[in-house]
Amino acid sequence: MRTPAEDRILSSSNFRTLVAERNGFAVKLSVAMLVIYYGFILLVAFAKPLMAAKVGSGVTSVGIVLGLFVIVAAFVLTGLYVQRANGRFDALTRELRKELT
Repeated sequence: MRTPAEDRILSSSNFRTLVAERNGFAVKLSVAMLVIYYGFILLVAFAKPLMAAKVGSGVTSVGIVLGLFVIVAAFVLTGLYVQRANGRFDALTRELRKELT
């Protein structure tokens, strides 16, 4: 059974906006990371000659470069989420607190 305070929070339009925006953004970033990661894994499994191709002066391969891209992409997507959380999501949380107090 929910308390009256929980009912106030759940019925708040600011709360619904916060949850919808946060979940939507998280899903988009998750899908992006899954596409990047599984795309890399599929290339490793099915495009071995491409992944073994040398880049530049032949010091490294395409696979190494793409592997580094996967790692950097994870950091970038995490940074994007932190930036949004510290900006938009925190602002929505402050609005919600004002509304409820």
